[in-house]
Amino acid sequence: MTMNERGGATREAVGVFADAGSMQAAIDELLASGFGADALNLLASAEAVETKLGHKYRKVAELEDDPAVPRDHYAPVADVEQADRGAIGALAMAGALGAGGAVVISGGALAAAALAAALGAGTWGFFIGEVLTKFVGSDHAEDMEKQLAGGGLLLWVRCADAAQEARAQGILKEHSGRDVHVHSLPAGK
Repeated sequence: MTMNERGGATREAVGVFADAGSMQAAIDELLASGFGADALNLLASAEAVETKLGHKYRKVAELEDDPAVPRDHYAPVADVEQADRGAIGALAMAGALGAGGAVVISGGALAAAALAAALGAGTWGFFIGEVLTKFVGSDHAEDMEKQLAGGGLLLWVRCADAAQEARAQGILKEHSGRDVHVHSLPAGK
């Protein structure tokens, strides 16, 4: 069980946001105020919630204080995009190197193989990376739309002490968070 400095179960602030911009502004200020990205959680996809709970939810308000609700750790957008592009670029490079290998096997010079790999990775890697990054982004956008239709975007903030609880609640409210409150997580959460 995670304990806070007061010796009790872990506590967290929660707020509901009517739009992604307000939630992101709150996240930015939380991070600037000393909360780590690992202290921030967002509601997982509707499919993940349905699978875990065994039913669909109508309103996000039903989920605010349910410790069984699946959550996603917050990851800065730049980190997600960089990871997506890196993985996609690696796949494209592997394909290009495979094409370059065929040039070598067919009796071509090593320089020709390297050029073929570089050109293939540069052109196709960029194209595939952009297409797949947009696809991954659209899935995330679709999840956010579903949550907004259900009443808003949930943000949970783990707090180590009463001062962090007060600071988190103030930041969530300052950025238009609704139904901002603190609750305790049961042992093991």
